[in-house]
Amino acid sequence: MTRVYTRELAYVEYMVERLPAFLARAPPAGRTEDVTLDFVTGTGLERRVAVAAEQALARCEYVTVAEVCIGLGWLHDRHVDAWRQARVADLESFLPVHDDRLAQVVVYLQRWAEANKLTAVETDYVAATRDRRELRFTTSGNSETERAWRTHWVSAELSAPRRERMTAPPDLVVVQPLKEWTCAECGGTGDLLIMDDSGPLCLTCADMDHLVFLAAGDAALTRRAKKGSGLSAVVVRWSRTRKRYERQGILVEEPALEQAEQQCLADEDARMRRRERDRQRRADTDAGLQAAMVQEIARLFPGCPAGRAEAIARHTSQRGSGRVGRSAAGRSLDEKAITLAVVASVRHEDTAYDELLMSGVAREDAREQIKDTIASVLGTWAQDGPSPVRQQGR
Repeated sequence: MTRVYTRELAYVEYMVERLPAFLARAPPAGRTEDVTLDFVTGTGLERRVAVAAEQALARCEYVTVAEVCIGLGWLHDRHVDAWRQARVADLESFLPVHDDRLAQVVVYLQRWAEANKLTAVETDYVAATRDRRELRFTTSGNSETERAWRTHWVSAELSAPRRERMTAPPDLVVVQPLKEWTCAECGGTGDLLIMDDSGPLCLTCADMDHLVFLAAGDAALTRRAKKGSGLSAVVVRWSRTRKRYERQGILVEEPALEQAEQQCLADEDARMRRRERDRQRRADTDAGLQAAMVQEIARLFPGCPAGRAEAIARHTSQRGSGRVGRSAAGRSLDEKAITLAVVASVRHEDTAYDELLMSGVAREDAREQIKDTIASVLGTWAQDGPSPVRQQGR
């Protein structure tokens, strides 16, 4: 399967171009192939689409045109949030490109998805509003284009529960306003509002004043209360520092909350034991992944010191870090993903990259200045010879 894994691609490309001896030599024992860039083909936009799609797949286990546009920097999450809440007529209004350029993205994504044997699943998109109106992606509303935007390209690894969540309608969204506001119907105000076509509504006018607020923090209680409530809504508040809406809790029916509290009290001990088992299981899984990565680094770079290989594996595989070692490619020990993890380590540990950034050098300029050093270190580590890691593992 041909894949592009991260924006660090240029460094691997440079390393390959500058290390012909490394590419020409016989591979170490057990190594099936050297690192090459035969996966980098097509136009510049097609490569960018492939990178964005790969990152979305690693994060969500499915890819959409909208996710690719976010990866390209053409959309922001806040744009999608505004569209899902029906505050704009269509998602295309946020895009800096239209027509042929946008059509190319759709074609390139489909080509990449079919090459990676992903399954096309068409999904309905409705607004996070009380009327659950159908959302429109494009200004023209062309049926074929809309179908392409609604399509989710799904990995075979996506679990059934996540497939259900993928196709489920979005939660109603209630806002904790930071500024003074006035209800569009009654002229009153309050601590919470929900947006409507006529403007912001208080919960009384929206027929939601019978719901009670449950603050975020207890996942089990939240899940059970929401499941038992016929009507619910997510409560968000705008963060001035992070420039985004952040979840504060949910609104649910009071009987559902009381029932959920009783259920949580009844099985609290069992849930604590399950959390401890899960914590130990995750720790064992992480330790196994790190050990496998150490051996893979030793196979790809026999000259890499044992301690350094362990540090790279520990850093890139840290749970929740979002690093390449936690991607689907990294967990499967893909050669390109492991190589990118090593490249990242060399960049920060063996070059003046961080100092250049601190002195005000632009990121791309800093990378250009240190690429020779990266190529040199990787070339040294790639030489055949007894690996300290292998010796340690005997």
